[in-house]
Amino acid sequence: MNKNVLRFKKAVHSFLKEMKSDPYKLPYMGDNYHCPVCKTNLAYFKPIDFELLEMADKYQSVYPMFSFETINMFKYSCPRCYASDRDRMYALYIEKRLGNTPAGTKYNLLDIAPSELKVLLKTLPYINYRSADLNNPRADDKVDITDMNIYENSRFDIFVCSHVLEHVKDDIKAMKELHRVLKPGGWGIAMVPINTSIEETFEDDNIVTDGDRWKYYGQDDHVRMYSKKGFINNLQQAGFKVNLFGVDYFGAAQFERHGIHARSVLYIVEKI
Repeated sequence: MNKNVLRFKKAVHSFLKEMKSDPYKLPYMGDNYHCPVCKTNLAYFKPIDFELLEMADKYQSVYPMFSFETINMFKYSCPRCYASDRDRMYALYIEKRLGNTPAGTKYNLLDIAPSELKVLLKTLPYINYRSADLNNPRADDKVDITDMNIYENSRFDIFVCSHVLEHVKDDIKAMKELHRVLKPGGWGIAMVPINTSIEETFEDDNIVTDGDRWKYYGQDDHVRMYSKKGFINNLQQAGFKVNLFGVDYFGAAQFERHGIHARSVLYIVEKI
């Protein structure tokens, strides 16, 4: 087991010990942090599941553990609503961009493979929410992202497509479908795991076993490892204008308060 995994486990054991120090107090209550998804003040965020680190160690991932752009391994999820750090960043952006929407205005939003963020999205008065997934029976629509024929052109004002495209063999086709169903002037959250230690997106048809996918793609159901340049190029090829928002946009204090790592970057695409 490598030193980074041992370091992580020691940090989590310390965190669990502290949690048990007062059994009569809800352990997540406090004023250190805030979750913008469930609107809860928190004492801590939960670290990422051990399994991801154990599998990376087992199959000897070729990438440095802390080379991924948008992930906070030590403050990964909200202990109340389970929203991840990236979900929390999306919530901050949506509030910042749409928080002053005039009463009565409604935006049609498509949420692909919805995460815990849906809890917030479904409560916002300015959002007409629609979810889509190929396999999740709880989604509103059963949809293949590479062929969303059930939606007409320019159907949606906004979409959220977070950590989906790395599972899709023809990702550019999927991006073009997202572009097609988005209205001119519309925008979307488009996010994938991005490894900052590589210059070009890595994809090899000979990588087919679960172990090799863990080693080279970071997960057994991923089909590529994106570089920053490669992801942006693919989005642009699909017709999008790509905007990046990081700590300079949100502010270091906001990132710290909401458990978002300083190397996190939000990719917002627009249909011009």
